[in-house]
Amino acid sequence: MKQKHIDTNRVLWDKKTAIHKDAEFYNLKGFLKGETSLKEIEISALKDRVKGKSVLHLQCHFGQDSLSLARLGAKVTGVDFSEVSIGLGRSLNEELGLDVKFVVSDIYSLPENLSGQFDFIFTSYGVLTWLPDLDRWASVVSHFLNPGGTFYMAEFHPTLYMYDHHNHKIGYRYFDHTDPYEEVEQGTYADANADIAQREYFWSHSLATVFQSLLKQKFQVIDFQEFDFSPYNCFPHMEEVGPERFVYGDLINRMPHVFSIEMKK
Repeated sequence: MKQKHIDTNRVLWDKKTAIHKDAEFYNLKGFLKGETSLKEIEISALKDRVKGKSVLHLQCHFGQDSLSLARLGAKVTGVDFSEVSIGLGRSLNEELGLDVKFVVSDIYSLPENLSGQFDFIFTSYGVLTWLPDLDRWASVVSHFLNPGGTFYMAEFHPTLYMYDHHNHKIGYRYFDHTDPYEEVEQGTYADANADIAQREYFWSHSLATVFQSLLKQKFQVIDFQEFDFSPYNCFPHMEEVGPERFVYGDLINRMPHVFSIEMKK
């Protein structure tokens, strides 16, 4: 990843945070009243397991999931490269009287900015597409995970990322490529009408790349799931088919929307 990619994407996420904190999508008012931001997929996997455990949350945005994990009794450290996002996370942490530690760092620089190891490492939904090198990412995961610790990820399925949701056709690669896609996003996934138009860089990664990057670090696969819905209405033209279940109407039962992985070190 070139520095310009990091810097450009960081500016994008700084701007997004200012919009997202007030967006209905993130339901910050409900969250402050005690509602969790975690979704059914990850709650079912983690809710009874993190109490009293140390958790590292990678690419945490402004920290709602980090704070939700803390509400479950975990000792949480949240990491994001946006100072604006982390600043909001710290403010929410203080307002809620929780004890989450927030760190400003991109993933690849994290070993220079954080010490220690953790019982759980957690990351979710729309994280891998911002990373050019999953081998380096997996090495960072391994660096921070205790022996015997658990890595858990819920993420949008790479086949879903192939879909051009504006034109209703396959528009992106499935397999990895060295050079990033470069686009200018209008609005955000949380507010399509937001007054923002910002250049972004992103990458595609196959499931094989995701698995192999972690297997090279000697992780053991504990569980793998695929889901035919998204818990978020975060892509254009999705249809709601149940509580926190959104699908592309023309892709119902034809394309996985989300996958989850649990691995142990």
